[in-house]
Amino acid sequence: MPNLPDVVLWSIPAFVLLTVVEMISVRLHPDEEAAGYETKDAATSLGMGLGSLFWDFLWKIPIVAIYTAIYELTPLRVPVLLWTVPLMLLAQDFFYYWSHRGHHVVRILWACHVVHHSSEKFNLTTALRQPWTSLTVWPFYVPLIACGVHPAALAFCSSANLVYQFWIHTERIDKMPRWFEFVFNTPSHHRVHHASQGGYLDRNFGGILIVWDRLFRSFVAETERPVFGLTKNINTYNPVKVATHEYLSIAKDLKAARSWRDRAGHLFRGPGWQPAPEPARESVSA
Repeated sequence: MPNLPDVVLWSIPAFVLLTVVEMISVRLHPDEEAAGYETKDAATSLGMGLGSLFWDFLWKIPIVAIYTAIYELTPLRVPVLLWTVPLMLLAQDFFYYWSHRGHHVVRILWACHVVHHSSEKFNLTTALRQPWTSLTVWPFYVPLIACGVHPAALAFCSSANLVYQFWIHTERIDKMPRWFEFVFNTPSHHRVHHASQGGYLDRNFGGILIVWDRLFRSFVAETERPVFGLTKNINTYNPVKVATHEYLSIAKDLKAARSWRDRAGHLFRGPGWQPAPEPARESVSA
């Protein structure tokens, strides 16, 4: 098994330090147009982050078992070397893009990811607002395991991707140098991703690199001040409700559905999909 560091664990002190610096910066130099901080919102994000550590540990048990089985069945092997690790990071970021995009356009997947978008604020604590039902993510990375990437190497790459994305959840940074903005995901790009305006919806899915969005035509540059949150905000700070509200909404829609076609639509179409209304019945005069 590759001996790779736990980058998330090693990054926790930096997470804490940067969050404190951002809070002080907001207090000393407030931006009236920025979403800023709210105590209850930040506490909810922290609670969601702590809860995700517990639930992710549970989900990893079956996921590691599946990945290990696939890894043992494939004859391919990718060694963990200085020159292969960057390639694995690149490949993982590519599949992250498609996982992230899929979790925006398929409602049952969105029910997991919507948690991360449920805050109407955008600051470093928002990065910690993670879902508790991440069991829907693993299928997107099966091709990497089938190509011989060790599950531990995939875990390292996924953790590195997650750590990178922490710093882009801020309004305190305007724009990075132009060349950096062209290649990498930045706070400006990610503010667009978290915005609820129509022109910004379902854009900028990249993790570390923004080039995937440019290549697959999902990129939009930040031009107007984003409005953060959901198109229909849930207005709750209860972590359990934040984690489960979309699943409950799906269950309600499934119960009211008129056909199996409509039930499939509620599960596998986009989050805003609704079946066509029944045609009005014409009254027959005597």
